[in-house]
Amino acid sequence: MNPLSLKSRLLATEAPAATFLIRLMVGGVFLSEGLQKYLFPAEVGAGRFAKIGLPAPEFLGPFVGGVEIVCGTLVLLGLVTRLASIPLLIVIGVALATTKVPILLASGFWKMAHESRTDVSMLLGALFLLWVGAGPRSLDARIWQR
Repeated sequence: MNPLSLKSRLLATEAPAATFLIRLMVGGVFLSEGLQKYLFPAEVGAGRFAKIGLPAPEFLGPFVGGVEIVCGTLVLLGLVTRLASIPLLIVIGVALATTKVPILLASGFWKMAHESRTDVSMLLGALFLLWVGAGPRSLDARIWQR
């Protein structure tokens, strides 16, 4: 693949300026959640990961927090937004599978729907950014214009 075409696929965007609002939502929530994994590790970091049975929670908690901080910041800046969305999609996919599917199985659809509203919003927001890119008010757009 031509490096120029790869750059164009990663940075170019036809998205409207309002895409900034989606970036603000997705990047802001992931950045906040990542920071909280370090600020409150027992509640939302390694302690939570151990409680739900994820392997190596002492490693996984800070690792996921770091991914959320880095990728959330990239999304907020609109820098390599499509690439930054991919790890966030993996993080939210694992979160849904490990925390919301058990709610679905134990308590039914409506309880799961209530508990997963933020996760589903982040999933759809990150998918949107992967699909359309960062929009014109982004570092991706500035780099692409050069």
